[in-house]
Amino acid sequence: MNQRFQGVIPALITPFTSNNQIDVEGLRRNIEFVIKGGVSAIVPCGTTGESATMTAEEHMKVVDIAIESSKVPVIAGTGSNSTEEAIIFTKHAQDAGAAAALIITPYYNKPTQNGLKAHFEKIANSVDIPIILYNVPSRTGVDMAVFTIADLAKHENIIGIKEATGDMGKATEILHKTKDDDFILLSGDDVATLPLMSIGATGVISVIANILPQKMSQMVAAYQKGNLSEAVKIHYELAPLMKSLFIETNPVPIKTAARLSGHAAGPLRLPLVDMMPANLEILKNELKKAGVI
Repeated sequence: MNQRFQGVIPALITPFTSNNQIDVEGLRRNIEFVIKGGVSAIVPCGTTGESATMTAEEHMKVVDIAIESSKVPVIAGTGSNSTEEAIIFTKHAQDAGAAAALIITPYYNKPTQNGLKAHFEKIANSVDIPIILYNVPSRTGVDMAVFTIADLAKHENIIGIKEATGDMGKATEILHKTKDDDFILLSGDDVATLPLMSIGATGVISVIANILPQKMSQMVAAYQKGNLSEAVKIHYELAPLMKSLFIETNPVPIKTAARLSGHAAGPLRLPLVDMMPANLEILKNELKKAGVI
């Protein structure tokens, strides 16, 4: 099994300065904070990192900073709805020293299952870096079928999937159909982490770990050590905040929470905007209950 890709892996926010540039020192501090919290790897330039509004130059810069600053493996977000651009980003991540690449299904294009398979196979054939598929149909408009995932799992460079549908039945099928491959499943949803680990997931690519890395790491470690009651206790303790972090489109609430709790965050980039006042109050209340602010 790919032991490096287990446990809690924060999908990092990208902090911006007041004039909307990458906050380099802030990003370094945030990385140091989550590593001190016990995370096992980090993901720059994912959905939570606002990769959709970054230029190609900024995207590569954030990956470079993460690799330079991190003492844990870096899984670089290198997806695009252009296969050729995804190859460019993935080659860059490989050359920069990333441990793996996280590649989302192409958004907006709505490829068929054959198109998805061709997309990922072309990327995987173009690089040597391990690839983790990322399936999040609520964001992309396309859902990767189990048979497509099972076919791709046989490729030597494709080592796992971030499954963010929240569908336990589908996750069960994926794990069952890839059981003979060296293929891992990571939760793409904080609140699904513990249930998914109970059926074989190795960990989570986490949003809440931007602000509570230690608590999430404790929950996963408790489960891994067989202390289910402790893991369940932490799960229920964190669940209300996990829910409130998706009260508006991710990463709006987590970036707001990071800002409120003193971490580097800065403004959101349009078309994302600040939270509605009522939702902000709900988030603040949950952050207070969790002892974050």
